[in-house]
Amino acid sequence: MDAMRGYRRPVTAARLAEQLGVSERTIYRDIQTLSGLGAPLEGEAGVGYMLKAGFFLPPLMFGADELEALVLGARWVRRQGDEALAAAANSALAKIAAATPKDLRDDMAETSLWVPIGQDQGDASEIHVRPVREAIRYQHRLRMSYRDEHGTPSDRIVWPFALAYFDGKRLLAAWCEMRMAFRHFRIDRIAGVESLQQRYPARRHDLLKTWRQENGLREDS
Repeated sequence: MDAMRGYRRPVTAARLAEQLGVSERTIYRDIQTLSGLGAPLEGEAGVGYMLKAGFFLPPLMFGADELEALVLGARWVRRQGDEALAAAANSALAKIAAATPKDLRDDMAETSLWVPIGQDQGDASEIHVRPVREAIRYQHRLRMSYRDEHGTPSDRIVWPFALAYFDGKRLLAAWCEMRMAFRHFRIDRIAGVESLQQRYPARRHDLLKTWRQENGLREDS
């Protein structure tokens, strides 16, 4: 319901599923459950759903532990993310602080949970992170110039669907058109990247699900 309050017109289950990173089946199941509990929803499958006019959700409230988790997560993103993500983390923290009671806001500012400095933000490979993230978000085919661990160059077109953040390293998971299989690419080995501005034919959720199954990963991995 919190995701739906940003829409003034009916939003499809497919759109909500993409926004929340779940399957359409999950969205339909949750809508049915919420409707059964009396939630003020209107709409139907194939058309879209929306909150009934005049309904307002109360602002989110966080406990001390939840705020510490949010602050720690945002600080991690500031250290490990690219410039755009770091700015988004700062903005998110400011919005949370503005909507938080003063005593908890003071706790946010004084928390002793810190994240050590990770990858050098001046690393040249960082320029490739944002276009990769955007290609994942919009499910666009990506053209890459890549060098493997032996320094052998190759040009590939991939379908990016996940980006893993390790300490100081970024790893792209994608379907490779050249190999016709899932492959992993270190961002610091990418020499050049270009979005083709074309949606790849598979759904990102389906690629991620199959990749998890092939690698023995749980849904919450």
